[in-house]
Amino acid sequence: MSGHSHWAGIKHHKGVNDAKRAAIFTKYGRAIIVAASHGGGNPDTNFALRLAIDQAHSVNMPKENIERAIARGSGELKEGAQIEELTYEAYGPGNVAMLIETTTDNKNRTVSEIKTLLTKGGGKFVPAGSLSFLFKRVGRVSFPCPPDQKESLELFAIEAGAEDFSLEDDTFSVFTKPTELQTVKAALEAHSLVPTSALLGYLPVQTVTLTGDTLNTFERLYEVLDDHPDVQTIWHNLK
Repeated sequence: MSGHSHWAGIKHHKGVNDAKRAAIFTKYGRAIIVAASHGGGNPDTNFALRLAIDQAHSVNMPKENIERAIARGSGELKEGAQIEELTYEAYGPGNVAMLIETTTDNKNRTVSEIKTLLTKGGGKFVPAGSLSFLFKRVGRVSFPCPPDQKESLELFAIEAGAEDFSLEDDTFSVFTKPTELQTVKAALEAHSLVPTSALLGYLPVQTVTLTGDTLNTFERLYEVLDDHPDVQTIWHNLK
């Protein structure tokens, strides 16, 4: 996909205006709330929360926002509606499969608005579970990779127990089984490597290729979905 990789749902948000920045903080704050509600408010014992906090740090989310989200998720702070984590499956233009991860305080509103965006953009919902065979659940840890360090990083990745690795735009990514992400991340950090990101996500098992107007239509749909305040991440199988 032009300008995107399979991990395009995780973006570097630079040079955004105040409204956009607030929306980004809301998204990452909700991810922290959900993680804390599932596993408690201590990132030392809740790895999902640690990952969510690291992602919030990557977009320079203020410390007080992070602490407030943790308190809300863990139940220490009683405010606001309950935040739910929901994943929708859809086909986009050219039959590109999409997994749309959302966090919402009103699932009826979210599903209605996402459905409207899909319909206008040439996509459609499909029943839950319809697209699972097209994706593989994985963990990923990424590091900056100077050209002279590629071989060393490959050796570290193999020693750490990685299933696969790749180099794209000077970023070295290590892929793991979901249950081994924490262990592999720690093993790589033991070599004084500082990850730029670590997260759980999906890789496509089968991919499709689009060109011309169909590709442009999909990219427009992707952008409007990604801009929706309830959408956390969009995984797709566009090559």
